[in-house]
Amino acid sequence: MEASKMTKHPLIIEEWNGSSSTKLFKTATITFSPSLQIQRSVNGFNHVWRRFLDAFVPEGFPGNVTPDYVPFQVWDSLQGLSTYIRTMLSTQALLSAIGVGEKSATIIGATFQWFLRDLTGMLGGILFTLYQGSNLDSNAKMWRLVADLMNDLGMLMDLLSPLFPSAFIFIVCLGSLSRSFTGVASGATRAALTQHFALQNNAADIAAKEGSQETMATMIGMALGMLLARITTENPVAIWFSFLSLTMFHMYANYKAVRCLSLDSLNFERSSILLQHFIESGQVLSPKEVSTMEHVLPLWTTLRLSKSAKPLHTNVKLGLRVSTLDHSEMANFLTSAGSFYNEAKYLLVERKGMVSVVVHKDSTAEDILKSYIHALVVVNLTVGQKSLHLECQSWMDKHYESFVQKLKLAGWKAGRLLSHSIIWKAHWSLGEKTD
Repeated sequence: MEASKMTKHPLIIEEWNGSSSTKLFKTATITFSPSLQIQRSVNGFNHVWRRFLDAFVPEGFPGNVTPDYVPFQVWDSLQGLSTYIRTMLSTQALLSAIGVGEKSATIIGATFQWFLRDLTGMLGGILFTLYQGSNLDSNAKMWRLVADLMNDLGMLMDLLSPLFPSAFIFIVCLGSLSRSFTGVASGATRAALTQHFALQNNAADIAAKEGSQETMATMIGMALGMLLARITTENPVAIWFSFLSLTMFHMYANYKAVRCLSLDSLNFERSSILLQHFIESGQVLSPKEVSTMEHVLPLWTTLRLSKSAKPLHTNVKLGLRVSTLDHSEMANFLTSAGSFYNEAKYLLVERKGMVSVVVHKDSTAEDILKSYIHALVVVNLTVGQKSLHLECQSWMDKHYESFVQKLKLAGWKAGRLLSHSIIWKAHWSLGEKTD
């Protein structure tokens, strides 16, 4: 009875492989009707190749990562490869300067020099974290690029160290200091970028696979670096030519990598670009469109910036230390603009050509975003040296909610990173003195 049922209705079992529901592929089909038949969907080579890829790409790839993940990782791997090749050249020069291979060199002397080098790097990392730690998330693209440029400078110092024996300690400590900035900035920005790439709470998987990619690039770079070091031994011209050529490629690859990124979080510059375009057209740009317009280097390095073409955000300071205001500045502020902010969680102060934001200690991320946009509107609507506070408040009342709604529809995550940049806050209430 059961056998006849199976003959009329064959039993079919499909075999699928994969640890994620978004990354399953059929490997075999088993049919019983009434004889047993197995039809394999993939051959052994394809199966091995898929398993190999699983070590380097996140589960569910490409559906669970952002579109800019692949181009960024390609350029990032190429720049990493050039870094490891150059590391062999700079390390060879550094060891030669310390005295490795020379009979006159002492173990204690080499150890002490290496200790000073590492100590300088550790102290530099702590100081860099103290002064720039809160700024790394909001400017991940810029600091990612700056970190690699500082690493290039550190390697250059190591390569220069044998040429100036009398200043050896100073040069290697300077190189270690430069690389310490790289370690802090690179690690912090990598964490921010990993969160950006993760679409399905898979940041840990992306970080693990990125580690595998970096390990593979390291092994290839070390092998090529040892080969290059052997070929260029005792040939300073070949060493410098190879180092400078690889450094130029490294800088280019890094620039291309950060230019691939389309970050969807708001920072100072992106907010300024978005607001200016919204005021002019009533439309909000997408993260990809803004990525082509924002700077990836510090503003002071950009030659095309002039006084007349300064971005709005360079004239806004978020988080003002209220105790630095003198009595006349506070009186002028309260007289001219205080009445507009009685119900708000922020105050705007014009001071020395800047619009500063005094943030209330109980303000939320939404309040901080609103305060910053309001400050940008004040800068944008300033005529000569006179700000039009009434017009600015009117613009905020009419257009701010529409602006925020369009930001969300365009895919922007509003307010999160701006909140990280606040250092000074204040508390006030109607009828009481501002702290």
